[in-house]
Amino acid sequence: MNYSSAPKKMLNMCILDILKEHTDASHTLTQKEIADILQSQFEMTVDRKAIKRNLSELVNAGYPIDWEEIPRGGKDGESPVWTNFYLNREFEDSELRLLIDSLLFSKHIPYSQCKSLIEKLEGLSNKYFKSKVKHISNLPENLPGNKQLFLVIEILDEAISRGKQVSFLYDEFGTDKRKHHKLNADGSPRQYVVNPYQMVATNGRYYLIGNYNKYDDVSYYRLDRIAEIKLLDTPVKDKKLIAGMEHGLNLPAMMAEHLYMFGGPSVRAKFRAPAWLADQIIDWFGLGVEFSKEPVANEKSTSEEVTLVSVRVNENAFFFWVLQYGVYVEVLEPKAIRNKIKAAIIKMDQQYK
Repeated sequence: MNYSSAPKKMLNMCILDILKEHTDASHTLTQKEIADILQSQFEMTVDRKAIKRNLSELVNAGYPIDWEEIPRGGKDGESPVWTNFYLNREFEDSELRLLIDSLLFSKHIPYSQCKSLIEKLEGLSNKYFKSKVKHISNLPENLPGNKQLFLVIEILDEAISRGKQVSFLYDEFGTDKRKHHKLNADGSPRQYVVNPYQMVATNGRYYLIGNYNKYDDVSYYRLDRIAEIKLLDTPVKDKKLIAGMEHGLNLPAMMAEHLYMFGGPSVRAKFRAPAWLADQIIDWFGLGVEFSKEPVANEKSTSEEVTLVSVRVNENAFFFWVLQYGVYVEVLEPKAIRNKIKAAIIKMDQQYK
């Protein structure tokens, strides 16, 4: 804030502003230092008694201000000296940095909005924190984004809270690098009527977990692809009627099973993988994954330690995950996915001949 030549009745707000900008647990100010900043920054000449009185008022008003009390060296019973004042922060610098990094790695927030959010987060700390984040690279402006993203989030949040359906158009990119609405067979924009249940962030993107009202299974929608969203008056479909949600929304299990947020059923998959891949397997599937040793040596075994892996996972997501790690992974079950992988390998081989 700018309180240049501020009246004395604004003294407590000026002091609070100084503590916000200049202090934390590692950077404190004495009453004299506060007086010097009041003079240089706000053109206010204030004695220490007035500073102490206003600091007391701020503390009594509930502001999280800490200080140190130092005993006087004079007569017994004299009140201690209040010094080394600082404002206790709601967020640690490390927490703010984590939030800023999350924004930087986000793939769905438009450049201008991301930059604005980072500036707001920087404002929650002091000048020392701001100096630490000066080296952050400029955000790329050529990433696709949805300028209506926060409006979409706001409407979805209200819909989920009130248990109401939403309608929207859904976009996809064409080779012209522009977004286009998905269309019906007759060429008209396809109107989605969706029962929204939860918003989640994964793989750097924001998704809506819901149900396309025409069907009875779970569907996923990227928030940055939603356009012309409207809140409807009709209530959402009961989760008990949605395949996979009969017992409610188990979000941790659902996120572990749906690696890439594909729709469709989940299956119990078994595959063979080198033991050193366990770390990445847990990263993808979570701690619910089961490992076991090879029961017997087989003709495909090598000197490399091999493990058998069992995990419950979305069928479509598992297919693409196996293609990603195909050099190291052999699918054993289900047979349908194993055969689908074999067909994909044959097709890729033909394309690269």
